[in-house]
Amino acid sequence: MSNKIKHSGIIESVENDCVHVRILQSSACAGCKVAGHCSASESKEKMVDITDTNALNYKVGESVTISTENSTGFRAVLYGYGYPLILLMAALMIVGATTKNELYSALAALGILVPYYLIIYVMRNKISRQVYFTIEK
Repeated sequence: MSNKIKHSGIIESVENDCVHVRILQSSACAGCKVAGHCSASESKEKMVDITDTNALNYKVGESVTISTENSTGFRAVLYGYGYPLILLMAALMIVGATTKNELYSALAALGILVPYYLIIYVMRNKISRQVYFTIEK
């Protein structure tokens, strides 16, 4: 059993230390454990930016394989879906129990996501070091 999530793709462009790859959805997505939560499996094509110090060795139009560890995929699912769901449910229950008002509970539950995603945005560089793809020819 493979411990990697892999996608085939074609290089769209190369800039300094960044390779822009267009992922082509493959049948391997159907067997992937996180396919239901992975944005790469939602459509036939996705663009992925991969930081690589050897980026200039790649050429536009070249076929490559990008991959990441399963644990990285699960971490991405947690950041994108798991933690927001936990925050939403916690705010819903806490505000609901204290105010007994469904409107305030719903607004608080949705409102708690604004600072969460702002924090994710501010920490995007740190997160990108934890959630990343590697590229292979």
